Amino acid sequence: MAFNHLPAGVHDALVPLSVTPVTHSVPMAKNHRSDRSLTGPVSRANPGTVLDRLASGTNRASRITHTEHVPPRAGRHAVWPDRIRSEVIAAVQAAGVDHPWAHQARAAEHALDGESVVVATGTASGKSLAYLVPVLSALLDGSEAPNGRGATALYLAPTKALAADQRRSVKELSQPLGNSVRSAVYDGDTPFEEREWIRQYANYVLTNPDMLHRGILPSHPRWSSFLKSLKYVVIDECHTYRGVFGSHVAQVLRRLRRLCNRYGASPVFLLASATAAEPSVAARRLTGLPVVEVADDASPRGELVFALWEPPLTEMQGEKGAPVRRTATAETADLLTDLAVQGVRTVAFVRSRRGAELISVIAQERLGEVDRSLARRVAAYRGGYLPEERRALEQALHSGELLGLAATTALELGIDVSGLDAVLIAGYPGTRASLWQQAGRAGRSGQGALAVLVARDDPLDTFLVHHPEALFDQPVESTVLDPDNPYVLAPHLCAAAAELPLVEEDLQLFGPACEELLPQLEAAKLLRRRTKAWHWTRRERAADLTDIRGGGGRPVQIVESGTGRLLGTVDAGAAHTTVHEGAVHLHQGRTYLVRSLDLEDSVALVQEAAPSYSTVARDTTSISVLETDTEIPWGDGRLCYGSVEVTNQVVSYLRRRVITGEVLGETKLDLPPRTLRTRAVWWTVTEDQLDAARITPEILGGALHAAEHASIGLLPLFATCDRWDIGGVSVPLHPDTLLPTVFVYDGHPGGAGFAERAFHTARSWLSATREAIASCECEAGCPSCIQSPKCGNGNDPLHKRGAVRLLTELLRGAPEKPPEAQRGEQSEMPPETQPGEQSEVPPETQPEEQSQMPPETQPGEQSQMPPETQPGEQSPRQGETRPEEQSQGQGETRPEGPPSP
Repeated sequence: MAFNHLPAGVHDALVPLSVTPVTHSVPMAKNHRSDRSLTGPVSRANPGTVLDRLASGTNRASRITHTEHVPPRAGRHAVWPDRIRSEVIAAVQAAGVDHPWAHQARAAEHALDGESVVVATGTASGKSLAYLVPVLSALLDGSEAPNGRGATALYLAPTKALAADQRRSVKELSQPLGNSVRSAVYDGDTPFEEREWIRQYANYVLTNPDMLHRGILPSHPRWSSFLKSLKYVVIDECHTYRGVFGSHVAQVLRRLRRLCNRYGASPVFLLASATAAEPSVAARRLTGLPVVEVADDASPRGELVFALWEPPLTEMQGEKGAPVRRTATAETADLLTDLAVQGVRTVAFVRSRRGAELISVIAQERLGEVDRSLARRVAAYRGGYLPEERRALEQALHSGELLGLAATTALELGIDVSGLDAVLIAGYPGTRASLWQQAGRAGRSGQGALAVLVARDDPLDTFLVHHPEALFDQPVESTVLDPDNPYVLAPHLCAAAAELPLVEEDLQLFGPACEELLPQLEAAKLLRRRTKAWHWTRRERAADLTDIRGGGGRPVQIVESGTGRLLGTVDAGAAHTTVHEGAVHLHQGRTYLVRSLDLEDSVALVQEAAPSYSTVARDTTSISVLETDTEIPWGDGRLCYGSVEVTNQVVSYLRRRVITGEVLGETKLDLPPRTLRTRAVWWTVTEDQLDAARITPEILGGALHAAEHASIGLLPLFATCDRWDIGGVSVPLHPDTLLPTVFVYDGHPGGAGFAERAFHTARSWLSATREAIASCECEAGCPSCIQSPKCGNGNDPLHKRGAVRLLTELLRGAPEKPPEAQRGEQSEMPPETQPGEQSEVPPETQPEEQSQMPPETQPGEQSQMPPETQPGEQSPRQGETRPEEQSQGQGETRPEGPPSP
């Protein structure tokens, strides 16, 4: 039998790149320990005082395991380059900025010199102004051309909300410039009647990579006047473009550069990023151009008090009688309520859509008992809302009407939420970079701020709140991506050929893997070579071959059965786990039960109800080895890396009490299986090793299963991933290895780099896993060490002590030095790729408007390439499900970042 841990989320993934860590702009290693004296201004809501009030409740103080103090920092001014138009400088001064910070002036200087530049400084450091000033100056110059559009600029944001927010900022800043700056948002929500005006007259267009991929580039003749004058391309929050999603965006940008070149333009790229390791390296890989790095943050910063908070144990018992901690959702709702009562403006970041809804509902109910008016000042913000709902919430937050907001990570990205006093983070967000990005959303304008990380009942979260040095004394992660991944590159070669026939000179732009892929695309009859160019041969739109966010198909519409009202959408890959028949669905504080799910028509019918439980899906997983790329001895055992095929099927769902998590029952489901071809790391042990570790046949399955769960939980410390990005399977006797084997694999077709990183750091990774299990205070295993919230087998069997002994014996034979990276053969297209399996684009879809997807979901009739990939290769993406809402065996579902546009 196999014990599994599948990633529902087949999303963002990383590829093997060297990761050289650097320190975050908040100096973490030496300069902000808890015992440092604090200086500087006190905020209007002193963060230390606010934390003391939170900790003053019954048994509250013991929940704080560590408090970190980041001292304030003074700012350093400079002057704008003299080549900036005086009108622009006057407009900036009218907005209240007399002098730029040093990093803003330096970035503007590089932009004026025609050098692509990435500004990688902390949250609220003024990155937007750093790129806006040279852009506005260029647009003002261009407005003096005969056609009034001698220069244009394109702004790319990972979310619609961020683009809309930036549009407001640009409009306010450029108001003194009159009609010289004509900005407009061009995305899936833009009315059709506005689109032609934007194409013909706007000189600053704000959009997202999805719209660029499916709307603008395929219709480039209609955008010719804009593209031939394109001077700047702004890529905001570029650190979100990582893994497979980032690799897709990298190829979209290469297609953009190719078309601009044909129209005689060579735009400068201006990138803004949260602090990350080697930002210039990541920016160069993203754009394909040399990029100058500006990472010396000269902006002032107020005091930050950062608390680690562990919810208490409850009297409840979980599976197999394990002790259960209070959920991070319930604990965060309490804290949000307390902060709202104090008048402290707060955003609670939650990893799941359902979690955001739950926290807002609980906080509203409890605030209503104190003051009815307060209940109306707390809300939820997540993907899947209709455009008008999103805009109303953004405006209410911006204006200060909302006092508290429970939000998914969509709000992590740059939206102006000035005036916040505190941030609650319900569960470790997966990377230290994201943790600091979320914490930085409070304390704008140099004010002090409070950040609280509320730990989930999970091995990694438990480890971190008791090992603060892993958060505060370690550098942030590198942003990595691999544009050469054949699953990524192939569909973009087809899209490029459809835009303009591919010629030999283009191949250098798209990378060396082109030479191997083009013959395969010709053999698949996707491209045809005529004379010196490759042409797209199909009637379908080539841009529809891939969904750059990997949604895995057409979004499922959630419709109220009684009224026919559209409530929202969910990614196709998430439908099996979130809107299956019987699932509880939350929307804007209202609860619905799913009556039916039609996968063919992509519709889930729901009916308003008031169940006393939530639902979590369970699945089963099997895995087979396709090819072993690298294999090294670990004593008698082996550590391997290669290609595997994973088959996953959602088989049932549990009903759980909302607050306590108590299981009320299980209901079977009949849903089709899905398969995924990906990359994995696996290790085997021999019979002699089992004897040395005193592992008998009776406990072998439980020991392997426990080690698998814990290793998945700890991998995010060693790879830039989330446990919901990866999956695992443990088998007492695997048919391909003929030995007891534990697999950990990437949750994305073709591989994502997580498993390869695990292979390279296996000794450190598995040592930390062993320590986490051994140091847990529980007797037989709990969610803090070896139980998984997504186990398809209901966390049975598990054997804690056996896992410790097994890992001890395995590590005894581990080599001292980490294995050298071997990339393996990733350039081959899947051998079973067959033509003709691609579903056609609905005839009513208009070419340029292909990206007009329902809000917050982004295009995608097929997540893989090539289009003829057999249905069985479709990855089991779990869309927007998250840890708090989706469990047993769900594998790793995509977090909200990057949220769909």
